[in-house]
Amino acid sequence: MLKKEDLDVLIIGAGPIGIACALECKKQNLSYLVLEKGALTNSLFNYPLNMTFFSTSEKLEIDGIPFISNNPKPTRNEALEYYRRVTTSNNLNINLYEAVLNIDKTDFGFSVTSDKANYKTKKVIIATGFYDIPNPLNVPGEELPKVFHYYKEAHPFTLQDIAVVGASNSSVDAALEIYRKGGRVTMIIRGDAIGERVKYWVKPDILNRIEEGSIKAYFNSQIKTITPHDIIIDTPDGEKTLANDYVIALTGYQPNFKFLKAAGIEFSKDEKHIPKYNSETMESNIEGLYLAGVICGGMETHKWFIENSRIHAKLIVDHIVNKAPIGAKS
Repeated sequence: MLKKEDLDVLIIGAGPIGIACALECKKQNLSYLVLEKGALTNSLFNYPLNMTFFSTSEKLEIDGIPFISNNPKPTRNEALEYYRRVTTSNNLNINLYEAVLNIDKTDFGFSVTSDKANYKTKKVIIATGFYDIPNPLNVPGEELPKVFHYYKEAHPFTLQDIAVVGASNSSVDAALEIYRKGGRVTMIIRGDAIGERVKYWVKPDILNRIEEGSIKAYFNSQIKTITPHDIIIDTPDGEKTLANDYVIALTGYQPNFKFLKAAGIEFSKDEKHIPKYNSETMESNIEGLYLAGVICGGMETHKWFIENSRIHAKLIVDHIVNKAPIGAKS
């Protein structure tokens, strides 16, 4: 049994990158524990049921463990199965449904307090992603139960008037799926076009549906007010009131900056809000506290993905094991 005071490394977040960090710690015979406030790979679990990744399966692999998919682009369910098998077959030390409350620097390293226990550890790795805090619309009525910042499946929206806010992959996928399940879909888009990053095999579909009028789209527009039965939007042609049953506001997400700041992490002063870390070791401005995965991008949530941040695990654990010179830079 692992004693709380014997940890070499405590990892916060059991997403793909947190799992990769655990695998590296295990290979190096470090005592470690992963704490996750939700389900295993909680962000992936909360993705839409029918979501397909942009990346191919080999780019989602961690520690060289093969990810076999039935299609060139793996699905959410295939990814859940893959990371679950990696975790269980390697018998990784992970506590699920245990939220970290505080990280305090001490003489021996860190004291980490969760909602269930207190841990002493020499090093801490934060790999919490950015999917837990939606970017708000900041409009009257956003608190109504008809407003969702996450989308799971289309069935509840059949025969309903639905406003989908945004023009990213998630917004486009939701709009197309709800339309095909019998929902009356209107897209409210701040810019003048569908997003540049929308999956290339999906983009023609949404453009054709908009052109033929199956899905209504208001470009250069935004919601002004949400009421129980309609929405008021600002458009280039003036204010419009639309009948509405549900609003699906897929306007992006952000890291838990409050949690990171409380741990002592510093950020860039611009709107990108990028945390300070050494790009060669992933160590933050706090000695012994490391950042891994998409949180390294701050508000640039499209900068880091599973495929290009897998290397963070090895960089961090190599630095811990080899005791390389410590220093932080942005």
